[in-house]
Amino acid sequence: MKWYLKIMSQYVNFSGRARRTEYWMFVLFYSLILFAALILDNILGLDFEYEMMGQTVSTGYGWGYLLVAALHFLPALGAVVRRLHDVGKSGWMYLIILIPLIGVFWLLVLLVKDSQELENKYGPNPKASS
Repeated sequence: MKWYLKIMSQYVNFSGRARRTEYWMFVLFYSLILFAALILDNILGLDFEYEMMGQTVSTGYGWGYLLVAALHFLPALGAVVRRLHDVGKSGWMYLIILIPLIGVFWLLVLLVKDSQELENKYGPNPKASS
């Protein structure tokens, strides 16, 4: 939980480095919160619905889910950028996900890759300071 709170407190920080633990723990807690919002939307009947061929179809998510996603957008983007900095890549490398099929896997490989051992142009190794 401390990693999640650390990233949320650095709301729009795109500089520096984020170690694997910091990033993946944030992803874990963010996913749990999104899932809870999804369940809550469905329990309270706040999920969006639309008409399709005469039948009402639920999207499965509603305003609660969208609010949680919107509140986490910039912190999550900052976490990805700092994680890419940790492996020695520019934050712009995130745009690799726009390459169909290969891009998502390439980004995933970069996100699970170990930190650069020494200081790089984005700052000192965060593992060395903890």
